[in-house]
Amino acid sequence: MADPRFFTCKGPLTLGALAQLAEASLSEGADPAQEIKDVAPIDRAGPDEITFLDNKRYLPALKTTRAAACIIHPNQAQQAPKGLDLLLTEKPYRGYARVAAAFYPEPVPRPGVHETAVVDPSAEIADSASIGPYCVVEEGARIGEDSSLAAHVVVGRNVTLGKGCRVQPQVTLTHCDIGNGVTLHSGCRIGQRGFGFAMDAAGHEDVPQLGRVIIGDACEIGANVTIDRGAGPDTIIGAGCKIDNLVQMGHNVELGRGCVIVSQAGVAGSSKLGNFVTLAAQAGVAGHLKVGDGAMIAAQSGVMRDIDPGEKVAGAPAMPIKDFFKLVAKWRRLLD
Repeated sequence: MADPRFFTCKGPLTLGALAQLAEASLSEGADPAQEIKDVAPIDRAGPDEITFLDNKRYLPALKTTRAAACIIHPNQAQQAPKGLDLLLTEKPYRGYARVAAAFYPEPVPRPGVHETAVVDPSAEIADSASIGPYCVVEEGARIGEDSSLAAHVVVGRNVTLGKGCRVQPQVTLTHCDIGNGVTLHSGCRIGQRGFGFAMDAAGHEDVPQLGRVIIGDACEIGANVTIDRGAGPDTIIGAGCKIDNLVQMGHNVELGRGCVIVSQAGVAGSSKLGNFVTLAAQAGVAGHLKVGDGAMIAAQSGVMRDIDPGEKVAGAPAMPIKDFFKLVAKWRRLLD
């Protein structure tokens, strides 16, 4: 059970309702009216809780689980113990995500502007928006319906924030337009000047950074992520992108829809990633490159060339992942 000091459980919910949420079918004999009180890990779930199985490593735990029900792929249903009700779906982890969200929905912020916030009279703030303690909202900024700013958020001049956004403490926003349903975790820095200089032995001359950052709908940006504004063109983060903590996006970078960028990765200026690209932890993409739709970049890879759509690469410099593992095998033989 989640710590009730931090999370409020909305259970019980019926097994039938949970199956609908998970887009799953109930196993034979399961009672759709049975009440489930909570979600729990497979090895700790009790007789009134629901769990899930998505990783084969946890099959031994499935055989001894005390859970009332389990969200599981049909191919693994035969390995479940007798008496365990099953919610059968080909996407058990996705099903669990929806079930867990039903038990623990995001708290709804209270509308209003805290008395310590500093809001310019020209800023437009929806009546249903929430502005927390010590926030600063500068002239011309717009905050959409049902959006919330936690403590110490700074929204710069003329920044726009769409509907239903959640901005966590200590975020700074400048020179940016943000879509609907975006989550910005603590410490994000969005829209600061890009790293652009005319380099010379006589001294490096700053190049004015005249673009913006455009963040599409339903993006999630992790803690302490930095996204520089464009130098002339905009920096663009496509709809549905998920960016982990401690990621750096350089000026003029473009991400397509649904990209996943994992912790400590970085993309240098003017590189363009297509739709649904995965950039694993600590990977880096050099500047002015193109990464095609659906490409996957392994952890700690160094991308120094264009990557074709659907290509999987690893290593530094990055190469086709099969070639990388062939090299690893040769290195091992040489060591032997």
